[in-house]
Amino acid sequence: MKKVKAHIEKGSDGIFSVYMFDESLDYSINGQGKTADEAIADFVAVYNDTKKFYEEQGMDFTEVEFEYKYDFSALLASYAEVFTLVGLSRITGINKSQLSHYLNGTSNPSVRTTARINEGGRNYASRLAQMATVQ
Repeated sequence: MKKVKAHIEKGSDGIFSVYMFDESLDYSINGQGKTADEAIADFVAVYNDTKKFYEEQGMDFTEVEFEYKYDFSALLASYAEVFTLVGLSRITGINKSQLSHYLNGTSNPSVRTTARINEGGRNYASRLAQMATVQ
């Protein structure tokens, strides 16, 4: 099954959107919600409705598997209940006030900053994965 990137973004109005576009497909899908999870659920529902419509019309439908990709603002907003900006600052080495700008969408991280954030997140996840199971 073909994998397609589904982009998750948080708009300046606070609404999350998920969209995919692949030139090899004859359809595209969009979803929205107040949270990333709501937007993903709407996105999947629209995908399923589109699939059903194609089937009802006797049209070929190319099924795909989604690979979700968050923009940084959406990622921060999605995990704000789990990670504080102070905690993310410690993990990533990025100043908490700068992270706040990214969260609010008033600025976007540079390619270099995004790489630092990704590296810090991967290192943190790697440490979590090494946690011993308590028996």
